Amino acid sequence: MTDVRLQAELAESKAEIQRLRERMSLRTPTVHKELSLISLVPKLSGLESAVPLEKFFASIEGSAQIGRWEQADKLRIAVLKLTYSAKMFYNGCPELQ
Repeated sequence: MTDVRLQAELAESKAEIQRLRERMSLRTPTVHKELSLISLVPKLSGLESAVPLEKFFASIEGSAQIGRWEQADKLRIAVLKLTYSAKMFYNGCPELQ
């Protein structure tokens, strides 16, 4: 009697595992973004002594590739890293926002 019960439980467990596998395969995979890489992006002040614009964009692009950022993430991070005159310029141009 216990052998029959164990066989039934095993079959039920196998069926449950199969259902879970099917559900997992139907979902789109979760993409984990590594947002800690934001700290590698330098601030852009717009001053002559500051980081060159090319280096600023290169650091965003490089971090985005490693961190699996989307285009919208890159834009938000770029705006977040603006300071001083660069931030004032951005805030003064509504078409950039």
